[in-house]
Amino acid sequence: MGLFRRLGGRRGGVPGRRVEDVDLDSLLGLVAGNLGYDCVFEPGGASLVLSGPRRVTVRLSGLRREAARRSREDWPVLVSEHLARAVARSDDLPDVCDLAQVRSLLRTRVVLADSLGDDPARVIGRHVGSDLVEILTVSGRPVRPEEAFCWPITPAEALDLATGNVLADERLTAERLDLDGTAAWRLTGSAGGAAAHLRRIADYVLASPDGVMVALPHPDEMVVHPIGGISVMRAIERLWLFARHEYRSRDDGLSPHVYWWNHGRLTRIQADLVVQNGQRRLVVAPPPEFARLLADLARGR
Repeated sequence: MGLFRRLGGRRGGVPGRRVEDVDLDSLLGLVAGNLGYDCVFEPGGASLVLSGPRRVTVRLSGLRREAARRSREDWPVLVSEHLARAVARSDDLPDVCDLAQVRSLLRTRVVLADSLGDDPARVIGRHVGSDLVEILTVSGRPVRPEEAFCWPITPAEALDLATGNVLADERLTAERLDLDGTAAWRLTGSAGGAAAHLRRIADYVLASPDGVMVALPHPDEMVVHPIGGISVMRAIERLWLFARHEYRSRDDGLSPHVYWWNHGRLTRIQADLVVQNGQRRLVVAPPPEFARLLADLARGR
């Protein structure tokens, strides 16, 4: 169709190439043509040079890796999005596929797992709780796997790098709260990465070896209560009521639940209001490890 050609040989004429790579290149050429560009693959197929309204170099190593782990039915959308991002990026903006250009721009953001939609594999992330995921972002938007797979580091290393950037951005502001007789601290920041600072919670409050209880009503704030005895049960109730109210007070709510942060893990504490004998009370169903801690605290450990 004359839409693209390969340097050093005819289209599909390079010996030893996988059928999948040939088919993906054909699709890249078709999409480029639909966008109004001619394209030339550089030797080895690691990148593609688009020429037309402007000249754009598109890195393909991450795209090839992402395509290899997805069904062929996903390829048209995958390729279309990848090329559309490339041609939409102005010359003064960094290429996300180049780690050297975006290293300082990487951040993490904690989101509800349910908010990731039907295809959570379209982001780079890791669970920090059963219902919360820490995702990798660049300039505020999620990094796509086909971009991160171009980098010489693993996704886990990229997330650690981004977390370090969040922690270096600022120190959170600490404010003491009285939640109906329960002491807590509200930690807030100017950006949406407050939860990342749980990794350095000892810099803000005197945390015991048993950890802290945490509410994360919004991305830019968290409220913590250091565990100091069986009174933690009342703290859970106070935090739960506070988190639910704050979560509903803004459009950017993160979570109405209460969590236990201990040894680098965030565990959700299941709790619900029930009506018994005409009175409402909070019923807590702690996970096994937390239940053992409560039993130890009740024995006065």
